[in-house]
Amino acid sequence: MTLTALELDFFRNYLHARAEFSPGVNVIWGENAQGKTNLLEAITYLSSARTHRARYDKELIQFGVDHAFLKGEVASRERRFTLEARLHWGARRELFSNGMKLKTAGELGEYFNTVLFCPEDLSLIRAGAAERRCFLDDAICQLRPKYAAALSEYRKLYESKTRILRDWEEKPSLLDTLDDFNLRMAQVGAILIHYRGHFVKRLVDLTPPIQADFSGGRESLGLRYETVSTVSDPEAPPKAIFEELLRHQQAHREAELSSRQCLSGPHKDDLTVEINGKSARQFASQGQTRTAALSLKLACRELFREDTGEWPVLLLDDVLSELDAQRQAFVLERITGGQVFISCCEEDKGIHKSGKRFRVKNGALG
Repeated sequence: MTLTALELDFFRNYLHARAEFSPGVNVIWGENAQGKTNLLEAITYLSSARTHRARYDKELIQFGVDHAFLKGEVASRERRFTLEARLHWGARRELFSNGMKLKTAGELGEYFNTVLFCPEDLSLIRAGAAERRCFLDDAICQLRPKYAAALSEYRKLYESKTRILRDWEEKPSLLDTLDDFNLRMAQVGAILIHYRGHFVKRLVDLTPPIQADFSGGRESLGLRYETVSTVSDPEAPPKAIFEELLRHQQAHREAELSSRQCLSGPHKDDLTVEINGKSARQFASQGQTRTAALSLKLACRELFREDTGEWPVLLLDDVLSELDAQRQAFVLERITGGQVFISCCEEDKGIHKSGKRFRVKNGALG
């Protein structure tokens, strides 16, 4: 799986840009605040219609302009695809594959997969559960369009239920619809838990060996999926999980009405990470935090290959400069095979001399 060419118009600080890439290593170098991360962000967007830095599409459109355009030429599954994203200020985005409009963002994952590691990924270990849920969601959405559709529906249901709980005392009639929302949230939530449970099970097999290699065998990494307490087996069929979610909802109904908050459902899930039996969030050093997060991303890369038969495109945003020489060497050895984009500063230009090099300056590729 490779991105052979990329074209951008009015995306972030790129007025117009086009580049053709190597199927191996591509080094994106330049000074800070020139557009290196923006370029990797554009590549990520073409695989999921989401980015790690923007909550809304309008944030991706250049200031003073009402639209942006992204186009990627992709070689995948022994075919070639042209993926396009048209972003509009004040209107819905439009996504296309070979000129055919896509119904959902989840369909992009059928053509193109990416795994991004960036400095912000330290929050995978240090921050709260929301960051780790986002990590799971981003990965599974690329692999399972059904999951992406369920996640989108669940978020809408959650927002509607939150409004009901917030306003029911002022408008008691809102409670007439609460049971309907609870029922559908349990149905859709069961799908999310089922997929997450299976995904984490595979991460449990793939991630610890990578962390052990990183640390020279000194560190043991543990992962555990935490979901609604009444769910006895997250890998069970959604029908069984649905019944358990309903019981949890019923037990928390009065608490939700009292607190005016949605307290029951997979929107509170977490992926706990331990190093040598201790909470990584509480006790991991800076180096352990970085390598644990990177191990999770590299495990995702291997998982994608197992599912699709091809390496996803790996994006490393200013990562190597934060690692010591031994860990840099480990990463570079681990990423053999597949297409890789590495961003770095000008003084780091010795990294991967054999790769194709692009200099980024003021939103232009040279």
